[in-house]
Amino acid sequence: MSDGSSFYITTPIFYVNDVPHIGHAYTEVAADVLARWHRQAGDDTWLLTGTDEHGQKILRTATANGTTPQEWADRLVTNEWLPLLKTIDIANDDFIRTTDERHEKNVQKFLQKLYDDGFIYAGEYEALYCVGCEEFKPQSEIVDGTGEYEGQKVCAIHSKPLELLQEKNYFFRMSQFADQLLALYEERPEFVQPESARNEVVSFVRQGLSDLSISRSSFDWGIKVPWDESHVVYVWFDALLNYATAVGYGQDEQNFARRWPATHIVGKDILRFHAVIWPAMLMAAGVDVPHQVYGHGWLLVGGEKMSKSKLTGIAPTQITDTFGSDAFRYYFMRAISFGQDGSFSWEDLSARYQAELANGFGNLASRVVAMVTRYFEGVVPQAGRYEDADFAVRQTVADAATAADAAIEKLAIHDAITAIWTIVDELNGYITAQEPWSLAKDEAQRERLATVLYTAAEGLRALAVLLSPVIPKATLKLWVALGAEDELGDLDDQPLRSAGEWGQLPAGTTVNGLEALFPRIDADAVPGA
Repeated sequence: MSDGSSFYITTPIFYVNDVPHIGHAYTEVAADVLARWHRQAGDDTWLLTGTDEHGQKILRTATANGTTPQEWADRLVTNEWLPLLKTIDIANDDFIRTTDERHEKNVQKFLQKLYDDGFIYAGEYEALYCVGCEEFKPQSEIVDGTGEYEGQKVCAIHSKPLELLQEKNYFFRMSQFADQLLALYEERPEFVQPESARNEVVSFVRQGLSDLSISRSSFDWGIKVPWDESHVVYVWFDALLNYATAVGYGQDEQNFARRWPATHIVGKDILRFHAVIWPAMLMAAGVDVPHQVYGHGWLLVGGEKMSKSKLTGIAPTQITDTFGSDAFRYYFMRAISFGQDGSFSWEDLSARYQAELANGFGNLASRVVAMVTRYFEGVVPQAGRYEDADFAVRQTVADAATAADAAIEKLAIHDAITAIWTIVDELNGYITAQEPWSLAKDEAQRERLATVLYTAAEGLRALAVLLSPVIPKATLKLWVALGAEDELGDLDDQPLRSAGEWGQLPAGTTVNGLEALFPRIDADAVPGA
């Protein structure tokens, strides 16, 4: 049972220089599944997402499109980023924009504190800068250009030429925190995960840290440095603070104490900002570091990282318009080991949709509801004496619920779904072996038929609860079809960690008709076919 503990989880705030692709949606869904799981388990859950709207890249993009940065950000948020949340069924509790007043004024408070405490100083800086990353690049991410960029230094991530910038900036004394960071990674090995991400971060910090340039004076699209308004705050220093300002840092300390610290879900390309710069900032301010930073892998298309700039971006609606939002959520959470790189293909999506969702889960649900309707006039029967096969189903349900919850605690979403799917496989095999259609022909087997169909219906009840964080639309339809809504209440209110306890669906419950949860899709309707 839950002890009501706080579970505050965040996605990165996404840059509004372009429209979202499935790489962004992948991160959103992962955080949402974790939030839904904890929320349904009774934890004091809060899911934050939002948009990053300052910086040179936004200024240049807006100028190129003949508008102001604020107008550009407003347009992208309204027309693209907020609709994305509806497209993939994200149940976020808050959406922060770095142009929100609640954010801007409290970034200035944070910065002023660091300045007053001696952690910020003025200096000159010259280095190669990537506008795409909004970062002065370390030597490890600078490569020689090829093709049209031959003879130039380019960003290893964006493959675009770097700009040599020389500015008078303000600097954060990040170099002072190397030993504290290394001690953090040693004492709390779970702080940065997965292990490959932790090793990368530890190696980076062991090489030594430089002080961080945290202001810009060559453009004015950003939050003003409070003691010198000729400078704006470096976009990453500004953006990272969203996780704190959104839950009350600087203005609602009671709520901040309730929510903080957070679990951050980020792509591995921005891991260093979250696992090095961010905790150093918090240490300097005397604020607790995050609970965890989890750097998941990249989505690969044709062997390359999902990217609009490289024309490998796929809009989420290209998938949801054909397969639906549940299939989108299920596919990316099941097909990719969370934390590792994963390749997307239309062929794999189509195959999994048909085999696992339509035939495996959807057909199972339809068959059971149809048989209860046909053989017991739509009323879930009272089970009789249980046999070994029935006990095996009960054990599978109990084990799956326990294993799934343990996997979620480790953020291993793919393992949680795999554990839950053992119930789908067990029930399909159980029905095949028990042959309720044959039992129905023999009145002497009436009690056995009742036991079989109660067992199958109760198994579906558990599946609806356990899968609801992943495929909320289909599970709600199943919940209603089982008549569970009338007997047990809303699906969202079902205690998730006790989902594996047997016998919760009352005998006598009236089932309703169930349309196909995952309808057949013609091959020629698949965009990549």
